[in-house]
Amino acid sequence: MSMNNQGFTQLFHFRKKGLQQLLAPLFVAIAFSLAAFPASAEPLLCGIDRLEASKFRELSGLRVGLITNAASLSRTGEPNYLLMLRAGVKLKFLMAPEHGFSAEVEAGKKVGSSVVSDTLQVVSLYGVSRKPDIGQLRQIDLLVFDLQDVGTRCYTYISTMKSAMEACEEAAIPFMVLDRPNPVIPLPPQGFMLKPGYESFVGAINIPFLHSMTVGEIAQLLKQRSFKQLDLRVIAMQGYGRRKFGDEYEGFRFKSPSPNIRSVETAILYPATVFLEATTLSEGRGTDAPFMQFGAPFIKSGALVDALGKYRLEGVSFTPVVFQPSSGKFNKERCYGLKLSLSDRKAFSPFRTAAALLLELQRLYPREIGLDKRGAFFDQLAGTPLFREMIKKQLPLETIMKESRKQIELFNRRTPARPTLYP
Repeated sequence: MSMNNQGFTQLFHFRKKGLQQLLAPLFVAIAFSLAAFPASAEPLLCGIDRLEASKFRELSGLRVGLITNAASLSRTGEPNYLLMLRAGVKLKFLMAPEHGFSAEVEAGKKVGSSVVSDTLQVVSLYGVSRKPDIGQLRQIDLLVFDLQDVGTRCYTYISTMKSAMEACEEAAIPFMVLDRPNPVIPLPPQGFMLKPGYESFVGAINIPFLHSMTVGEIAQLLKQRSFKQLDLRVIAMQGYGRRKFGDEYEGFRFKSPSPNIRSVETAILYPATVFLEATTLSEGRGTDAPFMQFGAPFIKSGALVDALGKYRLEGVSFTPVVFQPSSGKFNKERCYGLKLSLSDRKAFSPFRTAAALLLELQRLYPREIGLDKRGAFFDQLAGTPLFREMIKKQLPLETIMKESRKQIELFNRRTPARPTLYP
């Protein structure tokens, strides 16, 4: 397949029917023009940048809705919705996920609707409902999704995408994904799969916990599995590959997509520490290093560092730390714990680190960490009760890792034709 044809295949995936039949020749011409150069010779361009390069001809004459937040910027740092408005796109409304349009609302807090640019409505998808209203969708011709994901299944933006795809299929309108980098994509898939019956908004898609896919690839997988009648269109990135972390691309802008994921380094450590949300420990919220440090008043930092030493965890080191959260768990209390520092990103295994941390915390503080107190939430984050049960039984780390690898290998065998847009 030539590069141009490959680019076209990656750029648009849709069925020829209804309005689409009328627009098909235009989409073909635009797709070939956007895929004119080899990816290796070009700078990184996200989906929104490729639309801008085409002067938004793909959206010409269409009534458009946009799922986004304030972190969804172009290569030049401009908000996506302002680019669309300036180009004359008929943008009817915005929709915002968890953390609101501002991307600053704390995790789990419901968000109401609002207005930007004086008259543009922002409909909350993390308030009364987490799924777009079918009646509202029938007032537009296309719903566009443009959000920065962080590569971990429990991060809820891909759950919002799944709900939106379901709604679009029901409303019989197309769904377009503007792809963005998975900032931690060089890390291989890790963790447990989603067990039937344990689906939730922090575990809505049966993919590995650390999934190593972009939102565009996940959208294609969801269409393949569950939304076969959906008219899905994916605007693939240019100049992107699976060997680089997000901040290794020149010009890549990582504006915090939520209050506590403040850098690519945080996104790398997040899957190692996020399970602590379902314990009594502070995961660093309300400090200057959320998900990069953790602690509690009862932790003995030195003993915990010594205990973790036996695992010889690669790519990461632990330093005793004292902090006092300004919000969240142990608000205004002195906490003792550890700060994680990366020494080799590609050697680092977030899930191995998570399992080692939990094994030692459970061994040293079985009553204090409250692993069963929020057990249901822990199981939703993990996608299964098996992880918590193995931690409580103090099974060897390699036993846990072997079981998680077995589940991912089964996933790979069952999805041999999994969509891959990038080398």
